[in-house]
Amino acid sequence: MKNLNIRIFGFLAFLFILAGCEREGIDPITKVEPGQDEGAPQVNIKYPQQGTVIKEASELSNITIDLAVEDDIEIQEIVVLVDGQEVETFTEFTDYRIALKKVTFEGLSMGEHTVTVRATDIEGKETVQTTTFSKEPPYTPVFENEIFYMAFDKSFMELIELEEPTQVGDPGFSDEAKEGTGSYKGAVDSYLTIPLAELEDEFTLAFWYKIDPSTERAGILTATDDSDRNQGFRLFREPAGADAQVVKLNVGTGESDIWNDGGTISTVEPEWTHITVTVSPTGTAIYFNGVLVRATTVDNVAIDWTGVENLVIGSGLNFSDWGHNSDPSLIDELRIFDEAMTAEEVSLMVNPPSEDISLYLPFDGNYNEQVSGRSINVVGSPKFTQDAKEGSEAYKGADGAYLTFPSQNLLDEEFSATFWYKVNASPDRAGIISISAVNPEGANKNNLTKGFQLFREASGDSQRIKASVGTGDGNSWNDGGLIDPAAGEWVHIGFVITENKSRIYINGELATEAPVTGGVDWTGADLVSVMSGAPRFVEWNHLSDQSAIDDLRFYRVALTEEEIEADMNN
Repeated sequence: MKNLNIRIFGFLAFLFILAGCEREGIDPITKVEPGQDEGAPQVNIKYPQQGTVIKEASELSNITIDLAVEDDIEIQEIVVLVDGQEVETFTEFTDYRIALKKVTFEGLSMGEHTVTVRATDIEGKETVQTTTFSKEPPYTPVFENEIFYMAFDKSFMELIELEEPTQVGDPGFSDEAKEGTGSYKGAVDSYLTIPLAELEDEFTLAFWYKIDPSTERAGILTATDDSDRNQGFRLFREPAGADAQVVKLNVGTGESDIWNDGGTISTVEPEWTHITVTVSPTGTAIYFNGVLVRATTVDNVAIDWTGVENLVIGSGLNFSDWGHNSDPSLIDELRIFDEAMTAEEVSLMVNPPSEDISLYLPFDGNYNEQVSGRSINVVGSPKFTQDAKEGSEAYKGADGAYLTFPSQNLLDEEFSATFWYKVNASPDRAGIISISAVNPEGANKNNLTKGFQLFREASGDSQRIKASVGTGDGNSWNDGGLIDPAAGEWVHIGFVITENKSRIYINGELATEAPVTGGVDWTGADLVSVMSGAPRFVEWNHLSDQSAIDDLRFYRVALTEEEIEADMNN
């Protein structure tokens, strides 16, 4: 009886507290009427977002699309499409105003793709949202004519054709890498074989190598059909005294073979050495750390590839008569090119520009950007001239011709650009470099408040190199300096933006300094134009420049006068 009274008392106390809560303003759940349908559904594609880049080794993979849809009254239908094809439709929702959905799409291939979400509410109002994204291989070649690349970052996969080699024995990896997270580590009776890309009369091998002297001689890279040395090639090492090894090359020419006796690497406290080998019908060359150690000359003798199918890494397979067996050394960053690189190209590959350099265009007969490998868009029909300041050729402008590319990863609070320039004074004005934003007033209007514009204008018989730097609300002018078209000479131009100034240098000497109050404003300045003001700096007719330009570099820092001089002297 006592327990029953206690239970009754507890129940009455609960009711009393609940009634008290209502008096304190905590109301029970009540129905809310829908009200007016004010607008169409709101669609948010959380993933993939606009510009997402998916790096995958597999040709086909899956992607999970993450989306959210909200409506002020009620969602009736959600349709999800990939590349215009419907992959999922939703018509039932637990919460009829908010839908959080994930859709898995299978079989995503390499290339550009779109995800489209079409949402309709109960009144028939519709919203369509689309994002563009891309799937790319885990590696994009950064050098011209690069056809083979193995990073050895705890994987043996070749990253251009996405092919796995055959492992013989027990090859492995070392945490001691020249680049990335790992390198190839050889072992006794171990090596890799992989189908050799189709090569013709010339090619280049390039890799980092740290010698393990525990084996007296070894094959490093070989591609041969049998042991007679008349086909393919063999790169190997042998003793050269007590404290060194010589790296040699043998190339088969069909009826015979040719030799390059290479150079020596110290085996005392071994260090990483970059080895480059070039082969062409006119000869062979071996470079250590970008420096030529030995070249051979032949008279139009081509390598014979008959029966050669595989590249062997870390051994002298079919080249073992002289003990050139497996190599326990380390190999990293292995590349093959389908051309014989020049000495300048080898040097640039091994000793890339300073980390402060964000862009380098040497214009040696192509538009290959050497720092990040960014894609360059060519407008019109520019040309190349062999009248180059550096290298083999230079850019030669033409009417209506110029280059464009995104400014992503090129801009900072400080900025510098340097280049060699040979002016053609006709037309009398032109854009040289412009990093500009769109003018909301129209495509034919200049927007000088963002980015910068470096250009030239006639000043008597001379041409004046000038600049405008956008500061957000306005712009700062730099009246630069004069160059003489009649001289017909290459002139070094340096343009620098600091946190509060801009400077123009001509042949290493400061021409003009101007204040940039508050610093440069890069907002919306997402496009770089080279050798024209077009398409965003056209109002005053600063169009394509028919002058020549060579060795264009962008820096993420404000170069000093001494650094400008060093850039010029290099």
